[in-house]
Amino acid sequence: MKRFYKDVTTAEAGDGGWQVQLDGRPIRTQTGSAQVVPTPALAAMLANEWETQGEEIDHKSFVFRDMADYAIDIVAGDRAAAIENLIKFSQTDTLCYRGDPSDALYKRQEELWEPLVCACEARHAVSFSRVSGIMHDPQAPETVARLRDVLDELDDFTLTGLQTLTTIAASLIIGLEALQDGADADALFAAANAEEDWQAELWGWDYEAEDRRKLRLEAFRHALEFVKAVRG
Repeated sequence: MKRFYKDVTTAEAGDGGWQVQLDGRPIRTQTGSAQVVPTPALAAMLANEWETQGEEIDHKSFVFRDMADYAIDIVAGDRAAAIENLIKFSQTDTLCYRGDPSDALYKRQEELWEPLVCACEARHAVSFSRVSGIMHDPQAPETVARLRDVLDELDDFTLTGLQTLTTIAASLIIGLEALQDGADADALFAAANAEEDWQAELWGWDYEAEDRRKLRLEAFRHALEFVKAVRG
C-alpha cells in the first residue's frame, strides 16, 4: 500500500486517552474501533511507526499498533479469557520445573530462577511449588486464586503486553517480573531461555535456532517497551 498521508500527530481524546492522527484524522483499530490509548508515551510510539514509513507502508512493522489494537479489540472484549490464558502458564511455569539436582544444569537453574521465583512470591503473597523433573505438579488453589486477583488489577493494555512476555518466556513469573520498574528485558529473556542456551553452549547453535532466538528476544523487548509506555 502506498503511503496516503503526510502529517502524523497525537492528540488527547475526549475520554482522557490519547490517539494518533494522520492528516488530522484519528486512527481506528483494524476492526474499526476508536484507537484510544492510555498514555501520551504510547501514542508517541504508535505515531513513530506511522511517521517512519516510506513511500510503501510495511504493515509488518506496526508491532506496537498491533498490540494496541489487540488490547482494544480482543482483551477489552473478554478480560476473563485473557486472564485465564495467563493463569494456564502458572500451572506449567518454566521456572518451577527444573532438572535433577545431580545435573549440572540444575545449578544454573537455581541461580537464575530461584531469585525470580522468590521475588514473585514475596511481591504477590503466593507460594509456588517447584518440581525436579517433568512430572506435572499443579499449583495450590490459593496461589492460583491470588494470581487471578493480581491479573484482574491490570489494565487491558498491560494484560496485552504481559500475555506476549509470558508466552515468549513460557513463564508467568517472568512476565510479572517484567512489569516491575527497571526490569531488564535481556536478563529476563536469558533466564527464560536458560535451558536452550545451556544446550547451545554444550553443542553449539545452528543457524535456524539462533535466528529464532533473536526474533523471540526482539519480540520480548518490544513487549516490555509497550508495557513501559502504557505505564507512562
